[in-house]
Amino acid sequence: MSITGRDASFGEASLRGARLAVEEINARGGVLGRPLELVVEDNRSIAGESATAAKKLITRDRVVALVGECSSARTLEAAPVAQAAGIPLVSPASTNPKVTQVGDAIFRVCFIDPFQGDVLAAFARRKLGLKRAALLVDSSSPYSVGLAEFFTKTFTAQGGEIVAAQKYTGADTDFRAQLTAIRAARPDAVFLPGYYVAAGLVAKQAKELGLKATLLGGDGFEAPQLLGIGGEALEGAYYSTHFAPENTDRVSAEFVAAYSRRHGEVPNGLSALSYDAVRLVADGIERAGTTEKRDLRQALAATKDFPGASGRTTINPQRDAEKEAAIITVRGGKLTFVETVRP
Repeated sequence: MSITGRDASFGEASLRGARLAVEEINARGGVLGRPLELVVEDNRSIAGESATAAKKLITRDRVVALVGECSSARTLEAAPVAQAAGIPLVSPASTNPKVTQVGDAIFRVCFIDPFQGDVLAAFARRKLGLKRAALLVDSSSPYSVGLAEFFTKTFTAQGGEIVAAQKYTGADTDFRAQLTAIRAARPDAVFLPGYYVAAGLVAKQAKELGLKATLLGGDGFEAPQLLGIGGEALEGAYYSTHFAPENTDRVSAEFVAAYSRRHGEVPNGLSALSYDAVRLVADGIERAGTTEKRDLRQALAATKDFPGASGRTTINPQRDAEKEAAIITVRGGKLTFVETVRP
């Protein structure tokens, strides 16, 4: 995980969820009568480091499974390492379809971008009535490029128009040139398939430039720091994510209560997904009756209707999770649940 660096918020939220899962599992007697140990490697949000971290965990620490990363790009770095070793890797939140295409050792507990892009585009057209969308895409991110592609496909199929498309790279902080070009196209929506730092900065700079368009994003917006960066400029923005604390399902409600007691705040989607990823690995070991990697891979692939904090998970033949999505908006300076969309 990215425990430090630019995307540290993702790693921090994920680690909190993972640790809570381990503690609860061990309080109930562990897995196959043994305690579960969580070994953490920080990739520091740096390209290339995830592969190194995966190698360390497999060869030095001899882990029986990997949980991570949240970023599709960084998971795609680690996945070939896990696949070559035959060690199951379960990504909490990497939504790019290419992730699980690496091989039969790679799984995820989140929905994938074709579904997320379809949900966002349909919501923009059906619920918000938006017709003219501009794209602002991180050209260095498989997540961003893929999500933009899937959004565009559904948005145009439903009668919408893409009136502008601009690019940036992940480390950029000044988006004024791109936003000025977008403003000239007069969109009523700006779709930013990026992460929370870019989302907050884009919202502020768009407001400074007088660009009046609804900001739309995906699960990369999900971070406590989002509102701190973008402030009131984010008012009226919408994004899709994997989890809503308002969910009254028993497992979800118990997770929210336990997390809130521990940290004094409600969890976000990354905490819930990482909590579920660890619990799914433990469940797979119990069902396999062993930590032997081949049997564990088979058990994970056979997962049906697993009850998690982020909803019930069924692993399909592509090792992707069939899950619902939640739509969140910024209203009155707060993140507010709008609706749930099922596959």
